[in-house]
Amino acid sequence: MKNIPYRTYLSEEEMPKKWYNLRADMKELPAPMLNPKTLKPATKEDLLPVFCEELVNQELDNTTKYFDIPIEIQEFYKIYRPSPLIRAYNLEKALETPAKIYYKFEGNNTSGSHKLNSAIAQVYYAKKQGIKGLTTETGAGQWGTALSEACAYFNIPLTVYMVKGSYNQKPFRKEIIRTFGAEVIASPSNTTEAGRKILETDPNTTGSLGCAISEAVEKAVTTDGYKYVLGSVLNQVLLHQSIIGLETKKAMDKIEEYPDIIVGCAGGGSNLGGLIAPYMQDKLLGKSNPYILAIESSSCPSLTRGTYAYDFCDTGKMTPLAKMYTLGSGFIPASNHSGGLRYHGMSPIISKLYHDGYMEAKSYEQTKVFEAAKLFAKYETILPAPESSHAIKGAIDEALKCKETGERKTILFGLTGTGYFDMTAYSSFNDKTMTNYIPSDDELKKEIFKLPIIN
Repeated sequence: MKNIPYRTYLSEEEMPKKWYNLRADMKELPAPMLNPKTLKPATKEDLLPVFCEELVNQELDNTTKYFDIPIEIQEFYKIYRPSPLIRAYNLEKALETPAKIYYKFEGNNTSGSHKLNSAIAQVYYAKKQGIKGLTTETGAGQWGTALSEACAYFNIPLTVYMVKGSYNQKPFRKEIIRTFGAEVIASPSNTTEAGRKILETDPNTTGSLGCAISEAVEKAVTTDGYKYVLGSVLNQVLLHQSIIGLETKKAMDKIEEYPDIIVGCAGGGSNLGGLIAPYMQDKLLGKSNPYILAIESSSCPSLTRGTYAYDFCDTGKMTPLAKMYTLGSGFIPASNHSGGLRYHGMSPIISKLYHDGYMEAKSYEQTKVFEAAKLFAKYETILPAPESSHAIKGAIDEALKCKETGERKTILFGLTGTGYFDMTAYSSFNDKTMTNYIPSDDELKKEIFKLPIIN
């Protein structure tokens, strides 16, 4: 039996120099985004008022398979990349499973997550274009933190609309964002027309990513020289995040391993899409057939209980429409602790792959997720983020299946970040005050009935 190290790293020379565009190998492409006014496929001209030009080009490009990573971004990546591929030997022993468990750890930067991979790319293109300032939304705060880091690096002002539930639950995440020089506003707020309308309907709302997106987009399009950037869902974001999977595949090749099962948490799809990218390429091209599993929160189950249809990407209905698995743009999920998994929809790329049967999905309630997080922390010494812990729970369940069958499968999951700013959540779990909220069918139907009718 070959000796497999606990941690496998790539050298700087081995780091990927190109991002991989999964759409170039898809048998059927995701449906195009639609202009919200004309309901026709969104053009470059439609998107330019909101996004930077080079990012628009990446968003609409379905044919270029590989994009060169600019030297400036490569140099920044070297500050915290390559990230390690880790063999979870202690967790395997605790589970008494014959399975081999690996995880790709993306928490080795101040944002504590994978979000910096796309943040630095988007800010680089904004700086190159001469943009005066940027706006964005953030759920749990990882994206807002990552973007504030990137904006500080390139000296670009940033306004972050943070989902109010997370703003109140995670004050220290907010303070990191402020420390890097960005402005943080609890969303929905009275600083935008979109926010005021939402507050008129429900003054006590804890907000959602859809609400925060509406405010950030409005701020961008009404402020001279500003653009909006998004941390998940979009094609361009999954392109940048492919660095995760490309590194992972190279590292696994070094130790002569290939995953039978790949598990990732799923909120908007950025980490999941990045992790699975090269393996999904193998699957699409018929080179291999790994079992790919998305894990989402039971309180916001867009893949497992949503509808595959065109919907607005934001609550205020200002953005283009995307065909995706959605719970309805007006859906406000419970204010649970997995703030990064509280988006009402899912990446059009992930949605299409799921719809066409290339991957599966499960959802878990948060007490079960935190049980898995605590077990993982005990044996692997890393305190995982609540979002990441969904993938841990999925991987553990797959490993326990191997225990029952005796199969020595290789399991890979994405540990998207650390949970050191989620101590309110861990306190709630340890004090046994944490509750589970799962929306009823009737609750979900209310918003599904409001979906735009598009032939």
